[in-house]
Amino acid sequence: MRVADWADTRDTLHMWTQIVGKIRLAHAPLVNHWWQVTLYVSPRGLTTSAIPYGAGAFDIEFDFLDDRLRVRTSDGGDGGVALAPMPVARFYAEVMAVLDELGVPTRIHARPNEVDPAIRFAEDDRHASYDPDAARLFWRQLLQADRVIGRFRSRFIGKVSPVHFFWGSFDLACTRFSGRKAPPHPGDPPNCPHYVTVEGYSHELSSCGFWPGGGEEGAFYAYAYPEPDGFADYPVGPDAAFYSRENGQFLLPYEAVATAPDPDGELTEFLETTYAAAADLGGWDRAALEADPHRWDDQHHDDHEHGP
Repeated sequence: MRVADWADTRDTLHMWTQIVGKIRLAHAPLVNHWWQVTLYVSPRGLTTSAIPYGAGAFDIEFDFLDDRLRVRTSDGGDGGVALAPMPVARFYAEVMAVLDELGVPTRIHARPNEVDPAIRFAEDDRHASYDPDAARLFWRQLLQADRVIGRFRSRFIGKVSPVHFFWGSFDLACTRFSGRKAPPHPGDPPNCPHYVTVEGYSHELSSCGFWPGGGEEGAFYAYAYPEPDGFADYPVGPDAAFYSRENGQFLLPYEAVATAPDPDGELTEFLETTYAAAADLGGWDRAALEADPHRWDDQHHDDHEHGP
């Protein structure tokens, strides 16, 4: 799926995810680095997971199999909005109306972040394209990326984020931390308050993920903050990986992974070698931060063999 072929749908979906993500932001308590605002890959699309409200909870899910945004509450309420071509302004109005009907009235900062121009949701008639087949294919890219990055995440026992979807930058991400504080981040994305960046990059990190850009069919990425000396020249694999000076990160085109004889191995090599670039050059205590995720397999096997 060439990014150029679904760019209009991508941009509309980006705005829709910002609306849903901001609803979660309005109700969920702060977790370090804004982890409380993200979406997660689900068996049907992208979900907020449970959001606290009053003494109960609700969730919102982009169901790309049934082409519907689903809203469910812990008191049995169930509503939704069709995922079909429509302006952002209409989608915003319909989602807010559903929340009101379900007894979860919500007010958000109704303007997108990290994009320019930042058109108010209620006034955005520019983004109105939606191809459900393209959205499903994008979700299937995310499914594969989430699966392999999740396995990579399991090898780290230091502080590490979930594999989660940031609606501001519209990418899947997983971030490992050295445990040390970082210098204040000098730059900000467009239309994004400085405190957001300060919180996001408050500690030394190595981050990886997938976004629908940077390659013909999207790209896997990896970067470090602060970037240690020699990072851009560190030998990483596979052969298709390269350091983008423009983006300040390593990129690996999705199509190079998808067409490889061993796609999982190709992506894992990229994740491991780019992390090594950050950790080795940054002087991380790797022995204390890493562990074998199969360290209990033998014990687990014995329990099954000798259990009741």
